[in-house]
Amino acid sequence: MEGYRSLTTNAIGFCLLPSELIQYIILRLALPDIVRLKSVNKSISSMISDQDFVRDYNLHSSSVTWLFIYKKRWHRDSMLQGYTNCSNRWFKILIADMLKSVAPPGEDLYLLTASGNIFLFALNNRLEVISVNPMSKTVKKIPPSPLGPRGTSSWRRSGIKLLSGPPGSDHFRFLFAEMRENQPILFEYDSRSNEWSSTEAGENVVSAETGRDYGTIYLSAYNGTSGSVIIAKGKGTTDQDERDAAAVVRPRFVGWGGNEGGQLAVGFSWGNAIDRLYVYGDGKAMIVRSNGVEDGNRRAMRMLNGLELWGLSSSGGHWELISTVPNELVEKIRKPYGAMMGCLEQRLGVVRAILMSNLEGVWDIIWLCYELESRIWNWVPIPDCKMKGANMAGIAFSSGLTLK
Repeated sequence: MEGYRSLTTNAIGFCLLPSELIQYIILRLALPDIVRLKSVNKSISSMISDQDFVRDYNLHSSSVTWLFIYKKRWHRDSMLQGYTNCSNRWFKILIADMLKSVAPPGEDLYLLTASGNIFLFALNNRLEVISVNPMSKTVKKIPPSPLGPRGTSSWRRSGIKLLSGPPGSDHFRFLFAEMRENQPILFEYDSRSNEWSSTEAGENVVSAETGRDYGTIYLSAYNGTSGSVIIAKGKGTTDQDERDAAAVVRPRFVGWGGNEGGQLAVGFSWGNAIDRLYVYGDGKAMIVRSNGVEDGNRRAMRMLNGLELWGLSSSGGHWELISTVPNELVEKIRKPYGAMMGCLEQRLGVVRAILMSNLEGVWDIIWLCYELESRIWNWVPIPDCKMKGANMAGIAFSSGLTLK
């Protein structure tokens, strides 16, 4: 009862503040906290439900970046967690009960991507994809793509894109790129029509203005150690825009960054022989350079020793170096690891990268940001998300969660 009285007293004291100050405070909270606040009393619930507040919060939320991790333990429940540096803590996103209707016991789920309130999961056993909206509490099965049923291993992070909106709605578009008979093809699912469409990308010369966001999305149909095949397409704000032709760019690494000898990997590295890890996303590439090291137990480990960010040239014909992470920052984040994977995105003039590593069951997360206009690198320290002993079943960046 003492704890109850304290909570009630604090809630009453908070409600006695000027309404403008209350609204200012709530607008800067993460959405999970706002949802909990709605149960405090009727006046706060009414304020949060007001359409002007919803509009202001969704506008503010559009500039916030979330990191989501889906983790699971063997024969135990899985969990979706979200982190935003605005709150500097992890939140549990409650979706377990929602998933029971589409994922029977023993189903192997993997988080593919996220955007706004929409999360896409791959079901490995059923070879299906589902969308989950925890705000509207809706789950939807997506029809098989024109390429047929696909498991987790068929989806490449740099080759998919989820576009949700408008804020507060269940509408979304899911795009992915694949090479079919040596031809790059763009596949797109629209939740409004519940249908897939496909477009053969044309071999056009594309001006790849990669220093800013110009509304173009880049999906990798193929990434190799010497070059890539990327489909460029406008995001589309009208039906006519969405039918615009997709174009192909084929950037190659020339000189520094190319195959300079040594072992390298694309997307994921494991073991002591990988000198470079290539992480792709949104027309950018990060090269993670490392050295092999051994401790007293002769464990195969690597130590990060350099990071480079590359982007498309103006013609799209080759990769060009944008920036190298300063050595003093590399010294702050470097730790030994046994395996590493990455996630890369560009949004609102900022390139964000997550490097997730594992050493004998212990996970470490590095979040780096590069501001394209100011050319400044920033490191976002992340608190422990209690991953020890758990399997990582998907990681994704996303724009902020929105109110409906």
